[in-house]
Amino acid sequence: MPMLDGVEKEARYHPDAYLFVRLGLSKTMRRLGREKAAEELTAETRVASRHVTGQELAKGLRDIAKRRYGLLARTVLQRWGIYNTLDFGRVVYALIDAGLMSKSDEDCLDDFRDVYDFKKAFAEPARGKAVQK
Repeated sequence: MPMLDGVEKEARYHPDAYLFVRLGLSKTMRRLGREKAAEELTAETRVASRHVTGQELAKGLRDIAKRRYGLLARTVLQRWGIYNTLDFGRVVYALIDAGLMSKSDEDCLDDFRDVYDFKKAFAEPARGKAVQK
C-alpha cells in the first residue's frame, strides 16, 4: 500500500492497523481541536500545539473503533493483531520509524502501556433484565 511505504511492518500487525492508527491520529487531533489551531500558528509553535499524547491517541482510537465497528470493534482490532493499548503504541512507533508520524522528546512507547483494559473498553453493553408479567 503506497500510504505505508517505508513501514517496517511487524508480522503480527495487519496493514489495516497502520492505516487505522494514521486515520485515528487525524480524527483525534480534530476532536481535540488541535488540527485547526495549528493552521493559525507559527512554525515554532505548530508542533507543540498539534501534539497528541499516547494516552490521548489510545483513547481516541478506542472511540473511533467503537463508532466504526460497534460491538465488533475488539474482534476487528484483534484480527489486525491489536490486543491492548501497547499494541497501538508499537504501530505508532513503526510509523514514526518510517517517517510517517512524529514524536516529541518526551514521548515514549511506554506512554501507551495500560491506558485502558481492552475487555472493559470494548465490552458488550449490559442488557436490562426482562420484565416479569
